[in-house]
Amino acid sequence: MDKKEISYTAAIKEIETILGKIENQELDVDELAGKLRRVTELIKTCKSKLHSAESEVDKILKEIGD
Repeated sequence: MDKKEISYTAAIKEIETILGKIENQELDVDELAGKLRRVTELIKTCKSKLHSAESEVDKILKEIGD
């Protein structure tokens, strides 16, 4: 399963687009489950990227603190 990694910004934009469609009732029942699954994947991606960034910032702060 070789998926192209999506950027944090692109993931957030896609989440916002999907949520907008849900709020405006632009999705039918058949699409809803798939879109919710996609939002869940995107949230996991964003969460992972945020944790990685936090770890990197901590590492840099420790380096300059020495």
